[in-house]
Amino acid sequence: MADYLIGDLQGCDAPLARLLARIAYSPSRDTLWLLGDLVNRGPASAAVLRRLSGYGAAARCLLGNHDLSLLAVAHGHRAPHRNDTMDDILQAPDREAMLEWLRHRSMALQAHGILMVHGGVLPQWSAPQVMGLAGEVESVLRGPGLVDFLAQMWGNQPDRWDDGLSGANRLRVIVNALTRLRFCTPEGVMDLKASGGPEQAPGGLLPWFEVPGRRTADVTIAFGHWSTLGYLRRPGLIGLDTGCVWGGCLSALRLAEDGGHELIQEPCEQAQAPGE
Repeated sequence: MADYLIGDLQGCDAPLARLLARIAYSPSRDTLWLLGDLVNRGPASAAVLRRLSGYGAAARCLLGNHDLSLLAVAHGHRAPHRNDTMDDILQAPDREAMLEWLRHRSMALQAHGILMVHGGVLPQWSAPQVMGLAGEVESVLRGPGLVDFLAQMWGNQPDRWDDGLSGANRLRVIVNALTRLRFCTPEGVMDLKASGGPEQAPGGLLPWFEVPGRRTADVTIAFGHWSTLGYLRRPGLIGLDTGCVWGGCLSALRLAEDGGHELIQEPCEQAQAPGE
């Protein structure tokens, strides 16, 4: 029995297949914890969704910004980007089954002492608060208000958290933090445009995980979304987006009870120009 954290797939099914073969993955014995961005920009998004959905509870998946983008495009609330590669899902005979499965995935997960998100966590949020706020978005995604939510989901404002936020503004801040956040001010004001490495932080901004006084500093957080950051392993932090779709590699971390986690990486043949 083994548990594996896996970084951003973005439609790269062949490297995933090779990685799972290397670790002799068995869904009857092992569990995968995927950190979001399952689809888009890679060549085989539909194959990824069919594979993961077929594993049932043995593949626990987060939603990333690309996954939410797929839902928005599918429901007519976002135009496809010129670099999108989601047509194999949108034109598939089992399209509705894949979309239905996707909207029931998680915005945050917590297991094995690790808080898992795709993007980041605002400094004002505690781990229990993250799980509660993620649950608010999950309820809307899984409920009858899905289409209305998708119509109002995108946008960079409000750019900060306030406990008094409600409605679409509240949900938008939660989604942006959990799926798009890289940099913010020490006060938690989000910058959702900068995408370089930490050394390229615009003036007055910090990587979200370096904000002094962050309330989740005592919790180990695993995340993806930041390919220019690459693999990050430091006390309390695990970054696993190693740019598979951009010609990097797909990374998995085998979780061990003693904390001596093993990193497994599989090269990816995909080589697109970097982007979100």
